Amino acid sequence: MKHLLAALAVLTLVISCKNKEEEKAAPVKQETVDVAAKNEKEITDYIAKNNLKAEKTESGLYYVINEPGTGTQPTAASNVTVAYKGSFIDGTVFDQSGPEGISFGLDQVIKGWTEGIPLLKTGGSAILLIPSHLGYGDNTMGPIPGGSALIFEVKLIAVN
Repeated sequence: MKHLLAALAVLTLVISCKNKEEEKAAPVKQETVDVAAKNEKEITDYIAKNNLKAEKTESGLYYVINEPGTGTQPTAASNVTVAYKGSFIDGTVFDQSGPEGISFGLDQVIKGWTEGIPLLKTGGSAILLIPSHLGYGDNTMGPIPGGSALIFEVKLIAVN
């Protein structure tokens, strides 16, 4: 009888602890879902407000090809030179390059760029509308608060 009571006490404790862990985990999961839904609404509202004809990839990246370009098409592993302007949904610019652009490896940048830049050929330009899970996620990066949807106007200058 003592062993049965001890076993029941341990079982009750384990179940109680597990429920508390699940309660703690639930808000984080809910917050992630809320950020994704918030980003989706912000981006689709931006597209509608600006009368854009955007495409959406399976990952959730929205893009508008302004000019497809005619030169070399990069891969996700290419080194490229890109001129860009980055802004928030409200239009506030947080970063931009000069017209000469900057060079980097597409495997060294946010997922939205790794996926979006290869949609262009040299000389091409696009608008990339990037939900936070393809940008900086929940991490604050310089002037970019965690959970931010981002808009980049990009021009592919060269595939190096």
